Formats: sequence, structure tokens, C-alpha cells
Amino acid sequence: MSRLMHVTSGPYAPPVPVRELTAVSADAARIHVEVHGPEGAPAVVLAHGWTCSTAFWAAQVRALAAGHRVITYDQRGHGRSAAPLGPSAYSVRTLADDLEAVLAATLGPGERAVIAGHSMGGMTIMAAARRPVFQEHAAAVLLCSTGSARLVAESRVIPLRAGRLRTRITRSVLGSRAPLGPVTPLARRILKYATMGPGSAPGKVEACARIVHACPRRVRYGWSHVLDELELDAEVTQLTVPTAVVVGTEDRMTPVVHARRLVQLLPNCLGLTELAGLGHMTPVEAPEAVTEHIAELVDTYVRVQHAQHVKEGA
Repeated sequence: MSRLMHVTSGPYAPPVPVRELTAVSADAARIHVEVHGPEGAPAVVLAHGWTCSTAFWAAQVRALAAGHRVITYDQRGHGRSAAPLGPSAYSVRTLADDLEAVLAATLGPGERAVIAGHSMGGMTIMAAARRPVFQEHAAAVLLCSTGSARLVAESRVIPLRAGRLRTRITRSVLGSRAPLGPVTPLARRILKYATMGPGSAPGKVEACARIVHACPRRVRYGWSHVLDELELDAEVTQLTVPTAVVVGTEDRMTPVVHARRLVQLLPNCLGLTELAGLGHMTPVEAPEAVTEHIAELVDTYVRVQHAQHVKEGA
């Protein structure tokens, strides 16, 4: 199955980047990076979630690229980034390593950006919170549909009462080695139930299904164990830059309880936005709302510093 199975037309088809490059992570993993928009514009960095790719951010890239330099990258094993070679390459440490490599490869010394992460992308940001490169370049953060711990125990993908049985079944489903297969009507229904709100339009479901089904099953399996064992509460308390949190009220993968916990843990939280009726795929389900949050963070925390940075470099 093609690893680039995203839709090719419409608002969720990924725009063509201005340039592409490869960031080399700490363990020599090669990370595919795309840059959109004018080189001199304020920067936004977007980190996608588990089983997704740069294509997941198509709507945000299209909306922001006119006035921002938008940087997207494929998490290792996803999209065009090389798959990890062994179990040790799947970890919260390597997530943070990869984000640091992307920031170092795309931003100038002292240049600061808004960094937005969805699901595992948000967890990547949390994992990198203490890292020097992250602290040098992060001006503000947006966390979308994510959590810092107890992901399997709190998941509501399996419609059972919370407890050991639900946790055990959820673990077996999310950690399955089975191939997802082609995008069929049944596959769309399953993906919509598990990851999106009940009112999601068919085009949005199709876009998400194509992206998720393109993820190699061994990569999906490898990262599932990292998510199962995730414990990043301590790292969240070190995420000191201004941080906004967004969640869908019908999110079954990372329910609202996670977002509310993040609000309590974050030392500089700007607030929580709960999007009524939406599921886990908030950047696709509510593209305008997520884009607006990113743009507001840029206007508040990046533009003035960016103008000063450009002036000093002139």
C-alpha cells in the first residue's frame, strides 16, 4: 500500500511545499520536512499524530501559508520519513529528538515559532519541553486532542464501562498488528466512529481514512506501545511557554478528561477550548478554529519578536 495515499483534490489535499529537506535526528534517523510560505515570514511548526502525516495539516497549511512560514514534518516511520529500525527507536525520547532536529534544521539561531501538535504530536511537544533547542525556539504552543498519561485506560473507543476489561480490549485493538486494508465503506464507518464526531462530513472522513490507512502496520504497532506506556505529567509541568489547549467533546481517543488535566498541569496555560460535537481529528474536523488559534498565537507571541529579529539581522 502506498505511504502517500492522501486525497489529491479539495481542501484536504496537501499543498505543494516551497521546499523540502531532510532533518537528521540524534540517532541518524532521517526526517522528511516540508516548508510552505515566504521564507521571511513568522514561523509555525506543525507536528502530526499517530498514523498520520504532513497531509493531515493540509487545511492549516493552505490557510496560513500566505502570511506565515509553515513547517510540517513526518514523524519517523510516517509519510516520507524512514521507519525505525528497531524497538528502541520508538520512544518519547526519539519523538523529542526528531522535533529538535526539525527545529534546528529550519529555524535560525534565536528564531522563535508557534509549535502546534495534534495527538502524538502534542505528546512530542511535551516530551521535548525540557530540551534546550525546544526552549530556544518555542514562543507558544497549541496542544490539540492530546494527553500526557493513562491513554489506554481513559480511551472510550470501546463502548464499555471504564475498568480492567475495557482497558484490556482497548490495548489489544489499538496495539493490533492486523493490516487496515483498503479504504472501504466499512473502514470509513469504523474510523469515523473511533476518531471523529458523528456529524463529520464525508469528505473529512475520507481524508482522514486515506491518511491513517497509509501508515505501515509495523509503524502503527511500534508507536502503539509507546502510547500505551506514556507518562509525561512531569514534562508537562516544564512546558513553561504560553500554551493553549483544544479538544473535541466527543473525542474517544483522548477524551476531554485529558485536556482538563493538561490545563491543571501546565504552568502557563492560556485556556481550554472544547469544540462541541467534534472528535479526535480536530485539525480536520474544525480547520478554521484550529487555524485561528495558531494565527492568534503568532500575532501575540511571535510577530513582534520576529520583526525585531529580522531588523537585528538586516
